[in-house]
Amino acid sequence: MAKSTPPSDGLPRDGKKPTLKTIAKASGMAVPTVSRALSDAPDISEATKKKVREIADALGYVPNRAGVRLRTGRTNVISLVMSAEREMMTQTARLLTSLGLALRETQYHLNVSPVFPDDDPLRAVRYIVENQTADCVIFNQVEPEDKRAEYLIERKFPFATHGRTKWADQHPYYDFDNFAFSELSLAELAARGRRNIVLLAPPLAQNYANDMVNGARHAAKALGIQLHVARQVQSNGLYKDLRNWAAQKHREDPTIDGFLCASTNATMSVVAGMESCGCTVGQEFDVVAKEGLHMLKFVRPEIIVVQEDIEATGVFLAKAALQAIKSPELPPQQFLEVPTEFVTWE
Repeated sequence: MAKSTPPSDGLPRDGKKPTLKTIAKASGMAVPTVSRALSDAPDISEATKKKVREIADALGYVPNRAGVRLRTGRTNVISLVMSAEREMMTQTARLLTSLGLALRETQYHLNVSPVFPDDDPLRAVRYIVENQTADCVIFNQVEPEDKRAEYLIERKFPFATHGRTKWADQHPYYDFDNFAFSELSLAELAARGRRNIVLLAPPLAQNYANDMVNGARHAAKALGIQLHVARQVQSNGLYKDLRNWAAQKHREDPTIDGFLCASTNATMSVVAGMESCGCTVGQEFDVVAKEGLHMLKFVRPEIIVVQEDIEATGVFLAKAALQAIKSPELPPQQFLEVPTEFVTWE
């Protein structure tokens, strides 16, 4: 009979599911110490927590969710409730990655609850709360009087938002200053001699869309230039629909010489539509875009880009969610990212 080879890391492997006792034996620590280290208890040193987590990972330890919930009243899960719209999935994936990385060294796991365009956004949040499947909810596409936020505030359930509600003083959030983005963008377009601008905004029911529109209108009035807010389409529309819309806008009004776009796909569609009419970005027209990716400058260096830091967004929201869970008595963590410059081509 062939002899089994001991694992290279020296940790025990007996084919059984590892438990807290298994980790305690491998680490030389007491079971309560191991348990508190994995629970991120404040009285356990960071060095001890790191050692215990490394041993737990090496053993393949997976906590029993039911047992954790019975002992602590928590699930050790944070649920990300995000839009599953096809045109937004790339940015959602980047946010998901940054959140996951920020939580990787904690005892918390990240679950994703997709919300499709024909879903009631509140339904997913209500399910999480009523079934106690997570300790905190993170969500985006925030409306001023968001029913999800109102519901969670009433039930004192921890949550954090990517965007602000009218109750923003009461909950954690990370937001991008879209009012400032519009002001910055229109000032740049005016400096380049553009006088007839079209804003392709997100759905106007969402708070950041209102900020974007209000900022653009304020800047257009101050600069003495024309501004049109698109009504037939939105920045999260399908590529072909937005491309055809941009081409039609040019045919209807050839004097349009600038666009302000709220997303990567909207920008690429507008450029494709204008190019189909024989126009060249940077010559007959200019486009300012907000994006969380790093794509547009590679496709068309002439596009004017304001970068939204999606990685920082995820890290901040993860930390804000953890504080909301562990220390709800503290002031909620909040951050507003204010754009001040454009991406340079290198």
